Amino acid sequence: MTNELDFSGRQVLVVGGSSGIGNGIAQAFRVRGAQVAVCGTRAHAKEYSQAEGSDLTGLSYAQLDVGNAGAVEAFKPLFDRLDVLVLAQGAVLYRRGEFEMAGFRKVVEVNLMSLMACATRFHSMLRDSRGSLIMVSSTAAYHSTMGNPAYNASKTGAVGLTRTLGEAWAEDGIRVNGIAPGLVDTKMTKVTTDNPKRLEGALSRIPLRRLGTPADMAGAALFLASPLSSYIIGQTLVVDGGLIL
Repeated sequence: MTNELDFSGRQVLVVGGSSGIGNGIAQAFRVRGAQVAVCGTRAHAKEYSQAEGSDLTGLSYAQLDVGNAGAVEAFKPLFDRLDVLVLAQGAVLYRRGEFEMAGFRKVVEVNLMSLMACATRFHSMLRDSRGSLIMVSSTAAYHSTMGNPAYNASKTGAVGLTRTLGEAWAEDGIRVNGIAPGLVDTKMTKVTTDNPKRLEGALSRIPLRRLGTPADMAGAALFLASPLSSYIIGQTLVVDGGLIL
């Protein structure tokens, strides 16, 4: 019997794979035999530490600032084939920073504009391999996030982009799907997880009564990139412990 979650011989790129959810996804593919490359904003892999949620063991690393449209266009991949592209980049601004237009544009550039930039940059490679594209959005796409209008709008846009590219690129043999994480324990959510009162309130709204982990998100990504989901396109899988029920 073949193991449909065996990615031996496959090449995977995780943009935003240097830490957090993207890093958990990257390591899950590596453990299952894939050659995995990740992109982050820092110049060198050694600038990341496990203390901040980064494990770059066994991963190839390249610098890419997706907030810079020109950098995405100029990016030279270290591989000649691409089977799975995971777009896990993300930005958020607190203290009402997203109500200023400069902040709003910055977050939308990373969370939405760069998704399309990366998707089109690697479209031909994914077409050649009849590969899979996975976009990481957020459950914020399904409810208001009062203090973060750019984050909300961009993540809502990511769900729509997933649907649309799923339909548009199916004829190229590319399956496009997405993951909408709930509250996951990463450096981006420390505004909640480091505040006992806010954390208690958040956990009370999650039926499973725990935070999500990058490994929880990785399970969904493995499924969406595997033959187990061969008839699924344009869908965003909510992985939130029941948060938005």
